[in-house]
Amino acid sequence: MTPLDGLRQAWRWSVRKALGRWVRVTIKPDDAAAAIAALPQPLCYVLEHESATDLAVLNKACRQLRLPSPERRLSVAPVRTGKAYLELTRSTGFFNTRVTPRAPRYLEQLTAAAAAHPDFDIALVPVAIFWGRAPHKEVSLWRLLFTEDWVFVGRFKKLLKVVFNGRNTLVYFGEPIRLRDALEEGLSTPRSVRRILRSLRAGLRAQRASTIGPDLSHRRTLVAHILRTQAVRQAVRQELKARADQGRPVTRRAALLLARKHAMEIAANYSQTFITFMSLLLGRLWNWLYDGVEIAHVENLSDIGDGAEIIYVPCHRSHMDYLLLSYVIYRKGFAVPHVAAGVNLNMPVIGHFLRKGGAFFLRRTFKGDALYAVVFMNYLGFMMARGHPLEYFVEGGRSRTGRLLAPRTGMLSMTVQSFVREPQRPVVFIPVYFGYERIVEGRTYIGELSGRPKEKESVLGLLKASVSVLRNKFGKVHVNLGAPIRLDEVLQKHHPQWRSAAAESDESRELWMSGAIQDLATSVVIGINAAAAVTPVNLVAMAMLATPRQSLPEAALARQLELYQKLLRCAPYGPLVTVTAEGGAAMIYYAESMGMLERQKHPLGDIMRMTEEHAVLATYYRNNILHLFAMPSLIACGFISNTRMRTADLQRLVWRVYPYIASELFLRWEETEIGAVVDSLLDAFVELKLLEVNEDRSEWQRPAPTSLEAIGLSLLAQSTIQTLERYYLVVALLLQAGSGAIGREALEERCHLMAQRISVLYGLNSPEFFDKSLFRNFIELLQRRNVVQASADGNLLFAELLLGVATDAQLVLSEPIRYSILQVTLGQ
Repeated sequence: MTPLDGLRQAWRWSVRKALGRWVRVTIKPDDAAAAIAALPQPLCYVLEHESATDLAVLNKACRQLRLPSPERRLSVAPVRTGKAYLELTRSTGFFNTRVTPRAPRYLEQLTAAAAAHPDFDIALVPVAIFWGRAPHKEVSLWRLLFTEDWVFVGRFKKLLKVVFNGRNTLVYFGEPIRLRDALEEGLSTPRSVRRILRSLRAGLRAQRASTIGPDLSHRRTLVAHILRTQAVRQAVRQELKARADQGRPVTRRAALLLARKHAMEIAANYSQTFITFMSLLLGRLWNWLYDGVEIAHVENLSDIGDGAEIIYVPCHRSHMDYLLLSYVIYRKGFAVPHVAAGVNLNMPVIGHFLRKGGAFFLRRTFKGDALYAVVFMNYLGFMMARGHPLEYFVEGGRSRTGRLLAPRTGMLSMTVQSFVREPQRPVVFIPVYFGYERIVEGRTYIGELSGRPKEKESVLGLLKASVSVLRNKFGKVHVNLGAPIRLDEVLQKHHPQWRSAAAESDESRELWMSGAIQDLATSVVIGINAAAAVTPVNLVAMAMLATPRQSLPEAALARQLELYQKLLRCAPYGPLVTVTAEGGAAMIYYAESMGMLERQKHPLGDIMRMTEEHAVLATYYRNNILHLFAMPSLIACGFISNTRMRTADLQRLVWRVYPYIASELFLRWEETEIGAVVDSLLDAFVELKLLEVNEDRSEWQRPAPTSLEAIGLSLLAQSTIQTLERYYLVVALLLQAGSGAIGREALEERCHLMAQRISVLYGLNSPEFFDKSLFRNFIELLQRRNVVQASADGNLLFAELLLGVATDAQLVLSEPIRYSILQVTLGQ
């Protein structure tokens, strides 16, 4: 050993000792130790850059996982080599700021040894170290200045990173690469080295992109790249021709400047430093507003692997959605997505900050501006090709009722077209469910549903709302990640030759692609609902709104809440649904502390009640989970007016109604699965003593009317009774008008007005009961299923099938309910 080698060892030893006391590491993936220990070959770790601090951190991580040390001597018979680690890049200069581009000499030696000796083999394990990116860690104001990015830094800034972020460090062990795999194709040693280098650098680059996001160039450079694309240049030529044909000619420079203006209006201005700063700020904000932000099923993200383009598709409940999802993803150690935001949020100051956080803006419609559409498509395609995660809301706007809105396919369509045109990396959609126990915009939503016009977003309005929000507490927020949806699998189902779609005609491609996009949209919203979070607030709202006066004895309410819990566990909607573990009494106490319930003292037992205002708002939280209880409630409806029901009648009833409820609530089952689902639910009803069954399972009977189980069954039925009443109202108005006597729009309007009238007459605290869009969707589905048809003059025709629907309604709706609906429709 030379004196210089001794000095290097002494330096590494001192660095390791100093950092050992200061640095705290988080190791990913969780099974790294088991996966690496199972490798049959000796290990050689691969670091991105030459760095004594990174080597010390790797040493610490290996000791923590009980893995071989990187500083041991690597000896593989019959060759005796040197150290058990190598760096892909070496730095020179006093401050280590210049990077040497050549291949590592040690890798060349190892490759040459493997070429010369057939028995020589090692496993190269890439290791990425990120300072300031450990999940769950708080970030201070100083730490954010020295958090990890794509810029290679010298000794001084590395020292600052260690000081400020040493206790917030992430070590990621990548997928091992066998050295001998690069030699099996008979490549020369230099070519083998280059091949190994490409694989190692690609893996480390993908992991860095997955952790902190891709290396995005300056916004102006990005815009310049988009303007140079062939599609944009072609769109500029078409814009010149269109303007000339309209008698408004412009120069080519003016058209290019217009395209640049569009691109600058759209593009984000992502800043990693701003993201880290906002993580600190939002962490404090959430602690102020909420009692906790809980995220479930993060493993769905981890299982996707590096290199895929991830697109988050959440439900849209609140303006908080934008911030919450980015925050929890960042805190879990994944790259923050770029978020598609409506141009209405591109307000002074606010828009600038949103761009820094990764927001890119789009107009509500692209109609009448072909150049804008092409620029936006190319921006989206560029972001996908670079692998930056994206986020957009398929509902288009925030739901005012708590139900999922019908998906809009605009962004999905552009995503699919960009992928089919250039399938550079696999695209995976992640549905995301937001579960709020109290929503910030609750009162605003109720006002809008009651007819008050929507307020336009403004900086002043945002500031006023913020002051009001900061005075209140909003319970917990649940963020549940759904099952991944792989775009190539969706396309494969609709068109096995989709990869050669570029050679097809526009008409042929449009035919199968529209079906694939609609299927994808439906899968997304079904996936969102399949990852629902059931909170105490949801269950209390469900139980209280099932009563005529929104009041129940405390003991009865506790029993009903626990019944809902047991039902979700006996017959779970899906594996990703999370259900509160609180007991009935604890849920009541929690709802009372949130101001949702009022307690009325009574010698025979306290009565829990809701005010009218809270009852209206509670419909929002009930609707969040209504889909989970739709099928059990539909079965329970069969026993409102019937003591007994035959299995065949129950199956026919559910089969008749299911397509409409499934379309409205985005339920997860295919129609062919309904028979098995009903059987499973009936078994759960028997287990919970809600129903009794005869020996051959041909007939079912409800419990004695005075029993607690009968009361629970009756309350369960109320969850969907208003939905069925709404359907019956449409059928009754159609039958009253007669076949071919009323058009679709006129029927929608009449249903809307009649539902409003029923709501006033019978005190229904449920704004969505008269939501015109729900009537519109139901009538459209009647047409798609050929229950009604449009005549040549646009009026609706119907036949015996609609009469069958009306007949089956008698099995579900009680006579007083049917009479009250008919009374209103007849104007009596």
